[in-house]
Amino acid sequence: MAGELHTVEQAAERLKLHPKTVLRMIRDGRLKAVRLGKAYRIAGADLDAAAGVARIEARESPDRATVIADFGDLSPDTAQRLAGTLTGMLGNPAARRAPITVETAYDPGLRRLKVVASGSPEDTSALLGSAAFLLTAWR
Repeated sequence: MAGELHTVEQAAERLKLHPKTVLRMIRDGRLKAVRLGKAYRIAGADLDAAAGVARIEARESPDRATVIADFGDLSPDTAQRLAGTLTGMLGNPAARRAPITVETAYDPGLRRLKVVASGSPEDTSALLGSAAFLLTAWR
C-alpha cells in the first residue's frame, strides 16, 4: 500500500473517517496530500502514517545484546580507570553502524564494578573482552 496513490474517498474508507474529515486533515496539514486539478491524492506511506501503521523497515532492527558484567576485587582507582577507559573506547557514535551504550556502577563495600553494555552482539562482546584483557594487565 505504501507505493500507491489514494483518493480522498479511499483514504476515508481506509481511516474509517468521513471524506470531509480527511479533507480537513489535509487542509490542516495533519495529512500530506498532493493536489491534482480539483482532487487530492494521498501517498500510501502518508496514509499509513496517519493510520498509525509503522513501516516494516522501521520495525526491523538489528540484533541487540544487553550484557551485565560484574568485575570483582577492584580498588576505587582501578574501577574508575576501567569505567573511563570503556567510555572512551566507544569512540565516535557517528562512525558506528549501531549505537552502543555503557553504564557502570561501583560498590566500594564489595569492591565490585558492574558494567552494563547494550549494543550489537559483536560490539558488546568486543568491549567486554577488552575490559577483561585490561583488568588482567592492570592487576
